[in-house]
Amino acid sequence: MRILVTGAYGFIGSHIASALHAAGHEVIAAVRWPDTHGRFGHWPAVVCDFARDTQVGNWLSRLSEVDAVVNCAGILRETRNQSFAAVHVETPKALFAACVQAGVKKVVQISALGHPADGEFIRSKHAADDFLSGLDLDWVILRPSVVYSPAGSYGGTSILRALAALPFALFLPGAGRQRLQPIAAEDLARAVSRLIDSDAGNRRLVEAVGPEPVTLADYLRAFRRWLGVSGSRTINIPLFLVRPFVWLGEFLGHGPLGMTMYRMLQRGNVASPGGAETCASLTGFRPRSLAETLSAAPSHVQDRWHARLYLLAPLLRVTMAIVWIGSGVAGLLYPLDESALLLAIAGVPAAAATPLVLAASGVDLALGLLVLTRYARFAAGFMLVSVIAYTLFLGIALPGLWLEPFGALIKNLPLIPSLLMMLVFLDRR
Repeated sequence: MRILVTGAYGFIGSHIASALHAAGHEVIAAVRWPDTHGRFGHWPAVVCDFARDTQVGNWLSRLSEVDAVVNCAGILRETRNQSFAAVHVETPKALFAACVQAGVKKVVQISALGHPADGEFIRSKHAADDFLSGLDLDWVILRPSVVYSPAGSYGGTSILRALAALPFALFLPGAGRQRLQPIAAEDLARAVSRLIDSDAGNRRLVEAVGPEPVTLADYLRAFRRWLGVSGSRTINIPLFLVRPFVWLGEFLGHGPLGMTMYRMLQRGNVASPGGAETCASLTGFRPRSLAETLSAAPSHVQDRWHARLYLLAPLLRVTMAIVWIGSGVAGLLYPLDESALLLAIAGVPAAAATPLVLAASGVDLALGLLVLTRYARFAAGFMLVSVIAYTLFLGIALPGLWLEPFGALIKNLPLIPSLLMMLVFLDRR
């Protein structure tokens, strides 16, 4: 079949598209940005924008000669340009209605397991589910619990890996009693492939989950063992100490840490009684348990690196912001005549010295603030260029600074690889 997969470059979407491709289907990736690096070059792509394509007419031409649609598009957090209402409700409704008009045979909607009270993420997903279930076509709605993979992670599963890899001890929020029913991304993709080719799940809402619930503590312990992190000691973190970090994540609006994830875990993200058995019956196979999945795919050093660096990445970003903001403030507070004298010794004309100091301080302040925004990549690149230029200029013009007792110039050298690392960390996909 010719199958349009929305969000095909994402964590879940790429697993599903790969499984469909392996099953012999022709996959068309509907994505925001075309693949310019060749990672998904074997899938023809059409460009779409779930933040804007809210009309049926936006989709009709994209559905030409398409037999089935799998909607994997979604966002974990709202941004200035992407809202839950548009990405999870209005655009999927337009897509589903266009499927009816275009004669698409089947639609599979990747939704989310949870209760509407958990937050707008769940409410918006379920609103699209309700609309699809009222249409006159064959549809399947899959509501997975936590979706993980030994091959990688994204969003909430990245945070869980990071918690599992913390040194010295396993820190458990609320003693880790929260219940979830995780399913491997590979098994979820296999389920979609089976349901595309079968009528068994038609017009059914399926809770796509693993064979049994596990506690958050058991989930983290399993990943800690899999990652090869030593130390079995556990430290229970009271929820009143966890909530400030959750509120901070909600306020900052970056990453998956926020009230939705917190509420889902506290309520428990598990299937209804018999849900796992129904999923296995309709798909024709039993999804693997967490232990089975991890034992079949040993971890490597790259997995430990990612898990341990995940929480260090925002720390590095904040630290760089503090350094640059502090440098800008110091430049403005430091006696201008002394700064001008140093530049004069380096060969800068006296008339230009003071304006140069003020301009450099202003740039430092601006970069320190920008690195905390969505312009972080631009800011980090500019920081890297400025550090190299500053170090080369003063290092050549005033070579004696290399021997300055507190190493004011030589300390710039570790900033260069640190900024290069931050540029790598900013690539969150």
